[in-house]
Amino acid sequence: MRSLASEVVRGLAQAGRTRAVWTGFLGSVGILIGSLSPAYLPQASPVWDTLRTFGIDGPTTRWIGTIATLVGLALLLESWFRLRPSRRRARGRPQLRHWAVLAIVSAPLLLGPPIFSHDAYSYAAHGWLIHNNLSPYQVGPGILPGYYADQVAWVWRETTAPYGPLSLWLSHGIVQAAGFDPFVSALLMRLPALAGVILIGILVPAIARRVGADPAAASWFAVLNPILVIDFIGGAHNDSQMTGLMLLGIWLTMRYRAWWLGALVIGVAAAIKQPAFLAAVALPFLVTPWSSWRPRPFTIAMFRALGSLGLSVAVFAAISLGSGLGFGWVNAINVPGMVDTVSPFTVLGHLVQFPFNLASGDMTGRGWVTTFRGIGAAAAVLGMIYFAVRHLGQRPLTFISWSLIWFALCAPAIHSWYLLWGAVLLPMTHPSQRLLRGAIVATVVLLGFNAMNFGLRNGWWMLVLLLFGATYWIMHSHELSQPMDPDEPAPELAQDQRR
Repeated sequence: MRSLASEVVRGLAQAGRTRAVWTGFLGSVGILIGSLSPAYLPQASPVWDTLRTFGIDGPTTRWIGTIATLVGLALLLESWFRLRPSRRRARGRPQLRHWAVLAIVSAPLLLGPPIFSHDAYSYAAHGWLIHNNLSPYQVGPGILPGYYADQVAWVWRETTAPYGPLSLWLSHGIVQAAGFDPFVSALLMRLPALAGVILIGILVPAIARRVGADPAAASWFAVLNPILVIDFIGGAHNDSQMTGLMLLGIWLTMRYRAWWLGALVIGVAAAIKQPAFLAAVALPFLVTPWSSWRPRPFTIAMFRALGSLGLSVAVFAAISLGSGLGFGWVNAINVPGMVDTVSPFTVLGHLVQFPFNLASGDMTGRGWVTTFRGIGAAAAVLGMIYFAVRHLGQRPLTFISWSLIWFALCAPAIHSWYLLWGAVLLPMTHPSQRLLRGAIVATVVLLGFNAMNFGLRNGWWMLVLLLFGATYWIMHSHELSQPMDPDEPAPELAQDQRR
């Protein structure tokens, strides 16, 4: 115990002596300040009472909040690029403990309300519905007027829940633990999110070592990723638990060479959020690769894959029935697509739809948007089949990572945290530098889009564009202008490879 405590102290002390870590800390402080503005806070939030007491609830709050958040995002990205392991090796600097860096950088976000999303308020409202013997699969939060419903974004107040039953029951437990305080309930939604982050932080380097990837580089990209900091810790999204449990299922399969054990855990992960099911198909091939299309090996491989998926589905079904909520989430599959995002197929639909609407004079037409969303769904299925044929048998982690990323890109709505489903495994697929660079650029673009949405809700749109340009310049200076040389493997990893 004493050695563990001393290791924690050493890790935090080393991270605390690094300027780039404190740059990230200041970035989180800026985002924390920005969270105390109309773009983040629901109108029913008790925080407004405090702001009014100090006389800072007017227009000043809006423009200070916009500046603080966007500067904070730029600092967070600057910190991330400076902490890249290959950069530190090139300068002869020691590698930092990723958990220590994350603890310092994300600490300010634990003190503020949920950021860049109001989903945590929806989770709290779902827990409140269950407490009142109402199923979130049958009614929306608006059925019970009051502070819980008032905190929820208006677009979701009358919609049913798309989440798994375990996620809803966790929300119910947190609402009870919060003493049925609506705002505290939303804040405490960070507890299960942090549990997911801890799993991710432990398992990403562990899995990387097992597949011969650089654990420091994997931790930098996945664990210190600004999307994880902002959305999983700051935003308290339940995707964190799903992703952490999915990684646990993969690690257990690799550690004990027992795909059934991993499949049990994947079933629990899917009871949080359903995309985790995709990982179950690949678990048997982490134990026994499939390398032949001949009838007998192919049949055995398919039975194993379907058996793993079936076991996960059985666990999911048992949790669903045991919860008393059933499978009502099926009725809410289209809920995420009710808002327009930068989903590629939705954007294409709008680009095609615009001239038709202009010609007809009716700017509400959405026929082409719906069509392109359907094309996106078909593309998602075809893409995952392609990844299965090419990678499932010999490179199952590649199949899981790329399929989840592709699924997120083809969905009718995309949010930055969706990409983390598969991105946490991307470093373990031994990606090319071009692919890794694309993932880094996507991270910046999605965060920039979220920040622009935030700024536009607070006004000051020109300032938003200027600071988004500054964010692009940071990315250009640190990433786009650099040669695409592969990162050097960690010394301990190189020794393992020689064995």
